[in-house]
Amino acid sequence: MQRNLNASTWIILGLSFAVCGMAAAVFVTPSKADRNAAAGNVSRLDPPLRRAFSDGGEFEAKREPGGGDWLAAHDEPGQTFERWVNSNPNIPGAGRTKLYVLPIGEFEKGIAPDLEKLKQYTAAYYHPMPVEMLPVIADEEVPAKERVNGMSAKKQWKSTDILRWLPKKLPADGYAMIAVTMTDLYPDEKWNFVFGQASTKDRVGVFSFARYHPAWTNRPAEAGTEALVLRRAAKVLTHEMGHMFGIRHCIYYECNMNGANHLDEADSTPVHLCPVCLRKLHRAARFDPAERYGKLLEFYEANGMKAEEEWVGKRIEAIKGAR
Repeated sequence: MQRNLNASTWIILGLSFAVCGMAAAVFVTPSKADRNAAAGNVSRLDPPLRRAFSDGGEFEAKREPGGGDWLAAHDEPGQTFERWVNSNPNIPGAGRTKLYVLPIGEFEKGIAPDLEKLKQYTAAYYHPMPVEMLPVIADEEVPAKERVNGMSAKKQWKSTDILRWLPKKLPADGYAMIAVTMTDLYPDEKWNFVFGQASTKDRVGVFSFARYHPAWTNRPAEAGTEALVLRRAAKVLTHEMGHMFGIRHCIYYECNMNGANHLDEADSTPVHLCPVCLRKLHRAARFDPAERYGKLLEFYEANGMKAEEEWVGKRIEAIKGAR
């Protein structure tokens, strides 16, 4: 969920404007040939890898955007596997191999997502890279300008202040770090809010879970709310971590790396990576696709994510059965 703000290496992670005037974009849905080409030439790969980076019918082509959706408002050229390789993206190495998650501010039980489960999911998603959850940093230690949002009447932190501070908190062995908070964020006085912001150059980002719980709009919690919040948080955390590998927004398939302009759109995207984005991550993290899916399967089974469990199980069978 990103948009350039001031510098090419700073990106906005999901957004809502306090002012209007954003020009409409014209999105042309990529053809099947375009989607296959975007994943690159897989003919020389071993059968399991060739199957992992091909569409065997498990993936849905990117749908036409609705009027308020991301691709209706943002001109995204798309990033093929070849274009990603040629961009000279950051990759783990030189002693920088860990992924860190840094909680900042108060995490109210019953409202905030389970941080331990988020760590487990991120570790499965980015297997075999180690993931570490850092100690929570208290509100008063966060060096960010604070304001009260005029529409929600709730506290916000200035995300650009946090983004300037985060590189100092990234451990020496850290490849990337995402700070998470339950405090709402804004990048500039003219903006209503942002879900988050990141620096791909510094490999750090910050995003807020504040608007992901129904309590944000004073709606009472219902059965399934905890699972909904966990799914939303897990999806956005892995999406934003994907940007730390130089993976841009996906326009080829319904994919976790799709941009999202509002919560309903974010909810409609899948948790998995499409063949194009999966191949980029594989080049960076060097995992066995079936093994990675196996780690995700364990998480889905343990947390009652039945649809994801079924989907991943079929992918494992397809990859292991490739000849």
